[in-house]
Amino acid sequence: MRDRAEQVSRTRRRIVEATVHLHATIGLAATTVAGIAQQAGVTRLTVYRHFPDVEQLYAACKEHWLAQQVQPDVASWARTVDPADRLRLGLSDLYRFYRGGEAMLTNVDRDREVLPEDVRQSNEGTDAHLRDVLLQPFAARGARRRRLKAVLGHAVKFATWRSLCVEQELSDREAVETMTALALSTAGPGR
Repeated sequence: MRDRAEQVSRTRRRIVEATVHLHATIGLAATTVAGIAQQAGVTRLTVYRHFPDVEQLYAACKEHWLAQQVQPDVASWARTVDPADRLRLGLSDLYRFYRGGEAMLTNVDRDREVLPEDVRQSNEGTDAHLRDVLLQPFAARGARRRRLKAVLGHAVKFATWRSLCVEQELSDREAVETMTALALSTAGPGR
């Protein structure tokens, strides 16, 4: 029984690793069950046995990939009281994560329309949470706070990092300082 369970676990892991590899190299939209099966060395039926629907496969793929990354430490951001310091710490940490996962994150961002709805909503929720953690210590109110919220929402997006650091060739540090300057000027005096 134990050997069978270990074999099932190894097969499941190969399927997940094959999916992660394909998502990072050819993208989510181009990844097929047949391609996953071929990459994992199993049949299509075996893939379906382990993952009867795409939502389960995406969830396992995301969990596996994230476990291999050094994720942003949002709790440490929240312990930083000064708004500018929190912003620099948070964006530095987030942009480091984006750089480390650039290939996968580029494909996920590009192919987001094929993501299951719950995965898409989860990703959007994560961005909103990151924005809110960065926004929290700022004293700005009213229209100024609304604009600051928009700037910070923009700053935490992978697409923003990619535009600044990959397309425009800023360093992560330069991108952090640029977005921090924009946020602080938006927040105004007294922050």
